Amino acid sequence: MPRLPRLAGATALALAVGLLATAPAMGGEPAVSDPRIVAHFDFAQGGTPENLALEPDGSADLTFFFARKIVNVTRDGDTRTLATLPAVPNPHTPVVTAAVVTGIARAYDGTLYVNYATGTRKTGIWRLDRDGGAPRQIAELPADGFPNGLALDERRGVLYAADSVLGTVWRVSLENGTRTAWATGAELDPGTGANAAGVGSNGLRFHHNAVWVSNTDAATLLRIPVREDGSAGRIRTRATGLTGVDDFGFVERHGDTVLAALLSSDEVVRVRPDGSHAVVLTAADGLSNPTAVAVRGRSAYVTSAAYFTEDDPNLLLARVHQRARD
Repeated sequence: MPRLPRLAGATALALAVGLLATAPAMGGEPAVSDPRIVAHFDFAQGGTPENLALEPDGSADLTFFFARKIVNVTRDGDTRTLATLPAVPNPHTPVVTAAVVTGIARAYDGTLYVNYATGTRKTGIWRLDRDGGAPRQIAELPADGFPNGLALDERRGVLYAADSVLGTVWRVSLENGTRTAWATGAELDPGTGANAAGVGSNGLRFHHNAVWVSNTDAATLLRIPVREDGSAGRIRTRATGLTGVDDFGFVERHGDTVLAALLSSDEVVRVRPDGSHAVVLTAADGLSNPTAVAVRGRSAYVTSAAYFTEDDPNLLLARVHQRARD
């Protein structure tokens, strides 16, 4: 097996993506406990989980960044491949060179959508029907960009995709695949300083009629309201100081409280609606460059891709419960 493309320190940090909060927490603050790794993956074979979406049965659909795969993992750790994105000869993907699968979103009917970054015309959003079959491209995104986080607004029939290199949130019609540069601005742009990874808008979630985006280089979590006509409202910063932030998930019944993955420090942090944050999981719990978080009820799922450590990429499951306010 050829050696996987190696991520330089700054570049790996670039793969991260976002988190934060804005509405008041309800009934105290959520705590995270009882972490356990439910599945281990093979780094040498490209088993680097980048993002995840949850199924009704509690299993998780993961994207394997380098292996170009979509896999399903049960709560007991049973893993099966759902699809593999087609190989691309001579990919020219910004930041990583290789063709990679990034964000994933699930529709209510079980259809899966993923971002595929290749540096070619195959860059864009791909669809996998719930009954299986080969994945197919439904929208083309700029070849010189890097589509990363992905979220679905089924009521409006659109997908939102964060472009980490072009500093853009794309809005894509499910009906015809038409793309629109829905939101742009300095808040979404990658950094340009000596310590910048060249990755701006990264993780993305649709929550309470707003698009939330993390900016890795800026270490921020952003909120962009969706106006009545579907256009983007003003971009507002909801949290700062989230060094190495990757994807994130909202804690149910706690308004805009977020659990966010900090890729470079092997941590998951709880981000309060006021923007303050505290560490809730660390490397001691099994994290190895965590990339994404999804929360459902009393369960938090965390993917670790081991981009820096190259040791034990995995899926971790933890318990979310009430605790006294700090």
